[in-house]
Amino acid sequence: MQLDLVIANARLAGQSEPVSLGIAAGSIAAISPRIESDAPVYDAEGCLVFGGFVETHIHLDKALILDRCPLCEGTLEEAIALTAKAKAGFTEEDVYARAARVTEMAILQGTTRLRSFVEIDPRAGMVSFEAIKRIKADYAFAIDIEISAFIQEGLTNEPETGALIEAALADGADLVGGCPYTDPDPVAHVAALFDMAERFDVALDFHADFDLDPDNTILPEIIAQTRTRGYEGRVSVGHVTKLSAMAPERVAALASELADAGVAVTILPPTDLYLTGRDATHLRPRGMAPGGVLAAAGVTVSLSNNNILNPFTPFGDASLCRAASLFAHASTSGTDAEIGAVFDMVTAQAARLLGTPYGVAVGAAADLVVIDAPDPVTAIRTCAPVLSGWKRGRQTFRRDRPELLRPSGFPTNLIDQRVSR
Repeated sequence: MQLDLVIANARLAGQSEPVSLGIAAGSIAAISPRIESDAPVYDAEGCLVFGGFVETHIHLDKALILDRCPLCEGTLEEAIALTAKAKAGFTEEDVYARAARVTEMAILQGTTRLRSFVEIDPRAGMVSFEAIKRIKADYAFAIDIEISAFIQEGLTNEPETGALIEAALADGADLVGGCPYTDPDPVAHVAALFDMAERFDVALDFHADFDLDPDNTILPEIIAQTRTRGYEGRVSVGHVTKLSAMAPERVAALASELADAGVAVTILPPTDLYLTGRDATHLRPRGMAPGGVLAAAGVTVSLSNNNILNPFTPFGDASLCRAASLFAHASTSGTDAEIGAVFDMVTAQAARLLGTPYGVAVGAAADLVVIDAPDPVTAIRTCAPVLSGWKRGRQTFRRDRPELLRPSGFPTNLIDQRVSR
């Protein structure tokens, strides 16, 4: 067998012994305990090799703008207002430069696929969209990017936005995204977006129910439209923090309906925890949708970063491992089974939401990441650093392990350098 690369001593999820992966023509050609080949060898040294992290909800266009958006209240309303003001001054080169920095952050954190929302409206025009199209093309060597033509500030109140969104869909946007809670008529907003999605035969991704009032949820409308339009498996919703304020029996009922309709959910721990519960004087609620409950009901659940260093999320390094760890802490997920499910929410489940193949198997694309842990559970528990990555068999990044510079004569065999399980 003619191979281009062998990744040796690799741990795969669910397997107790290390294996070697043979890579040829951008795909995984062989998985075996040992592979004899003249191809170059990368020694994974017993670390976990997986298909990389999958980011299902990020805003590349409005990242890294804290320097132009002074925070005062830390509320969702303030974030929307500050960003609306800032984006009126965006230029294509400005958006490209900031988005490129975050895209490179994501690649270096082991992300192999992402979906970016891009705001298109009378203030931003097509400036951000043009920039992110270039990002998608320029960084295709390392990451697959989907572009959601996104309505942040309403549609029924700004009908001209609809024409701009349709122009983007005709010019390469992969799907359409909306935000019913900023529209004066949320139901009409949802219906209009389904109309667009049907016309262009694309998926839908809504920002929805982003508050802690258990009433007036838009989820029943989204679920009903999904079923009526035959859009099962092509609709997702982000945030849905209202679910954290509902009684368990109501959450269970909505979870069952979401699962039956094939509506996926993305939880954004860094943003949801930061922006919600601001009016509480004590015992502040966590304000994060119950991902474990949803997943147990059969809902496809992903975790994502949402924003990086802007008024919605004034921190971040694009690490999905860190976002997953934050979710595990806030949701009190601690057993091996619970942590394993959290890892799935930033890998296999996230890929399922995007409708893209995923996994380490013979015949699959050689989109691979090495993380400094022996298994998925340890990776999340320790927020393990990623070490190397390949896209379609081509290495795209590497990170050296840190080295402790011990004094002369210091014992070197006191501990294993990696946490073992």
